[in-house]
Amino acid sequence: MNKILLVNFTGKDKTGLVSSLISILAEYDVKILDIGMSVIHEFLTMGVLIGIPENKNGSDLFKDLLFECHSMGVTVNFTPVNLDDYEKWVSEQGKERRIITLLGRKLTAEQIAKVSAVTAKNNLNIDNITRLSGRISMENPDIKPKASVEIVVTGTPPDINLMRSDLMEISAQTEIDISFHVDNIYRRNRKLVVFDMDSTLIQAEVIDELAKLAGVGDQVAEITESAMRGEIDFKESFRKRVSLLKGIKESELSQITENLPITEGTERVVKTLKSLGYKLGILSGGFTFVGEFLKEKFGFDYVYANELHMENGEVTGKVTGDIVDGEQKANLLRKIAVKENLMLEQTIAVGDGANDLPMITIAGLGVAFHAKPIVKERAENSISDIGLDGLLYLIGIQDREVFTE
Repeated sequence: MNKILLVNFTGKDKTGLVSSLISILAEYDVKILDIGMSVIHEFLTMGVLIGIPENKNGSDLFKDLLFECHSMGVTVNFTPVNLDDYEKWVSEQGKERRIITLLGRKLTAEQIAKVSAVTAKNNLNIDNITRLSGRISMENPDIKPKASVEIVVTGTPPDINLMRSDLMEISAQTEIDISFHVDNIYRRNRKLVVFDMDSTLIQAEVIDELAKLAGVGDQVAEITESAMRGEIDFKESFRKRVSLLKGIKESELSQITENLPITEGTERVVKTLKSLGYKLGILSGGFTFVGEFLKEKFGFDYVYANELHMENGEVTGKVTGDIVDGEQKANLLRKIAVKENLMLEQTIAVGDGANDLPMITIAGLGVAFHAKPIVKERAENSISDIGLDGLLYLIGIQDREVFTE
């Protein structure tokens, strides 16, 4: 091999274009050292790094490519690559790769400009940018639009915490969630997702709804908010709240399940992940009667929650068995992972409250969903403005890959 050449093609995409161009390269027995292509609004950009054999005439190759590109309305550029530069580039392929995912209701140039400035500041090179969300109609816009791109960068930031802080500031300034995590083998091999239930899978705190039935709504809501903010111990607060529910009829519980406000994107994310072979679980500080309802409705594999103690058809103000708190959620995640023969790095945990932090922090991918400030600050990934199906973007799933009936 006597010459290394970077060949760049640009032009309007059409069926058979790539085949025609690569076929010419094949005629000269070139070795493909690298290749990449993208099509944006029917306009193709393709780069091919080639090695030309010593026994082949490079000039003839240039002429044939120029002729073919001219006939197909494509622009072609040739850039010789020095062998030393090539070897230096090869030696850098072991650099750490990270994924930056932007997700929100809209995507702007300002958001990407600010994020790319942070990557440059931290000596990270952007290797690839991919749109994950679907195409947007200007004439018939979605009522609840979603926008997401995935940016692949290489290199190691000098101060990872400072970089995260910069990205969080951009997130607050430009109204977009920014996830930043290492790209490794586990990212592409996660097979277990566990969700909190109240204010995550459903847009309600069931204990508050029960409290309304018991006529103690204000008292329980106040304790609930304090617990979710991490101001008081979850178990202590839970016992206080459940004790106020004494006397609710068992027959009244169906009023709760019949009127559950399901979170935007729940069905979409569950069906997609199930179709891809994921195991799904509910780990909740709420109640089993709601968890079992959701399990039957959506097909969850596991449900762990608190069971209201009943006597003579009424709530006694106690629970049966141990209370599912933050520590228990983490232990349950470990237990399920072992049962499924998975490492924790292969798991995902999603929740909104302080009692979800233990499982969020030990999971391979922990996600704060429409979370309280204390949770969002400590979780490495968050979804704040779009539905629960935003999780699919964090996993790297594009809209065209999403399950549809």
